[in-house]
Amino acid sequence: MSNHLNFFIDGKWVAPVVPATLDVIDPSTEEAYTKISVGGKADVDRAVAAAKAAFPAFSQTSKAERLKLLKRILEVYNERYEDIAQAVSQEMGAPITWAREAQAWAGRAHMESTIKALEDYEFSEKRGTTM
Repeated sequence: MSNHLNFFIDGKWVAPVVPATLDVIDPSTEEAYTKISVGGKADVDRAVAAAKAAFPAFSQTSKAERLKLLKRILEVYNERYEDIAQAVSQEMGAPITWAREAQAWAGRAHMESTIKALEDYEFSEKRGTTM
């Protein structure tokens, strides 16, 4: 059984403030296949503070920078596609073919459509003059 007990907050993996775990059950076998940490208020507060601190800089990133980031996320998603399908199958108890062809595929399709929308979106337009 694998354990996923840390949270990714402020660019690093950190232990929960108050350790508490939960077994994750595969519905198809009714067996625990991993443990996860259950976060509390202090963990949420820490994550929110990190997000607020990151927002001013991230809010100033260009369309090109955001596209580069989204494309990299999609690249990693595609590299880990089978891992994602396996995780979906275990977490939902779904047949692996359905997890691959519907669930994992949908995640990729959402990311692709987000990239396309950002590529095509005009953030400003000239509407003529007042003269």
